[in-house]
Amino acid sequence: MSSICQLTGSKPGFGHRISHSHRRSKRRFDPNVQRKRYWLPGEGRYVRLTLSARGIRTVDVIGVEAAVSRIRARGGKV
Repeated sequence: MSSICQLTGSKPGFGHRISHSHRRSKRRFDPNVQRKRYWLPGEGRYVRLTLSARGIRTVDVIGVEAAVSRIRARGGKV
């Protein structure tokens, strides 16, 4: 599964893993991405969204209809 939030667009960040002796190796910071199913009353169907934890909180605040319209405005497929 791709670790990109459909609503906020958050992607993995990259950095260094630093050992005790301060040697550095590349690592990846993944966002907390979950697949969640929402009922979309305007279309009478369920939609499954890939959202980060912040994206889930955003859907709770603005509602699923507004969130889906934002995803579609960004060019995302729902």
